[in-house]
Amino acid sequence: MADIGKFNTLKVLKLTDFGAYLDGGNLGEILLPNRYMPQDCVEGSSVEVFVYFDSNDRIIATTEKAKGQVDDFVSLKVIQVNQTGAFLDWGLTKDLLVPYNQQHQKMLVDKYYLVKIYQDSHTDRIAASSKLDKYLDIWPANFEIGERVDLIIGDKTDLGFKAIINERNWGLLYDNEIFQPLRVGKRIQGYVKNMRPDGRVDLTLTRSGIGKVNDFAPSFITYLQDNEGFCAINDKSTPELIQKTFGVSKKTFKSTVGNLLKRGRIRIETDGIYYIDNPQPKAKPAPTKAAPASSAKTSEGEGKGKFNNKKPAAKKKTFKITPRK
Repeated sequence: MADIGKFNTLKVLKLTDFGAYLDGGNLGEILLPNRYMPQDCVEGSSVEVFVYFDSNDRIIATTEKAKGQVDDFVSLKVIQVNQTGAFLDWGLTKDLLVPYNQQHQKMLVDKYYLVKIYQDSHTDRIAASSKLDKYLDIWPANFEIGERVDLIIGDKTDLGFKAIINERNWGLLYDNEIFQPLRVGKRIQGYVKNMRPDGRVDLTLTRSGIGKVNDFAPSFITYLQDNEGFCAINDKSTPELIQKTFGVSKKTFKSTVGNLLKRGRIRIETDGIYYIDNPQPKAKPAPTKAAPASSAKTSEGEGKGKFNNKKPAAKKKTFKITPRK
């Protein structure tokens, strides 16, 4: 069975002069034109294709890579506007239509917009919509503070960036907590920072506490390895330089460096930070043996304890008597 508007792996039924016919299940045989056929395409083999309607509204297959499929949220560029609507470049020969009644705001050529790709329930045609609210959950969000979530970056606002959470709800990333470049449509992981009383969600791109250190430490080690084990940036560097280079705050950078230093993974010199490839565990001091509770030794300097402080008895003198002759 093949799904329209999605990638499918289909079996080749037969080859003809103008292409290969694929087994589309309930959709019947689907033509894969010659210009899209891979070189190893033979009868009985399988091929990954994208199934959609061509300019004549016929179901067709292509090996071109669409930039999104039905049910995806994706940022696409407008390449043409006419009386029908706006047409987006989604990587296929036939452009993707956004009808005027599906435009949240009037679309302009050469601008990028975050859209939802959908299949029209009446015509089966594939189209897109920038009216995203109707595709998201209208009920209050239900997340745990600190929960890791998948984000799709939305429009810029006065406070920061809107973001779609797990393709279900809207959330907000605040400008003063963003330490990396963002663009509309970018997919990224984030964390729930706060659940507001009105059901709205505040987001952050970094975990709080030790979680930030654990997240950044592997990236910093990779940076050191890629730069011959050295980093000239240190805790005296400006927050702007640290953010530009690593995408984290200076506080997170310093905490991570301190943690790696304790673990013996780095050493800090006046000129920067050096990576230690094979840290050696610190040698533990050898345990000291306790003295025996009692000792039979009574020689001078030994055996003189709390209960053995008597002086040794004086040695008796003996006299030899020689009888008179």
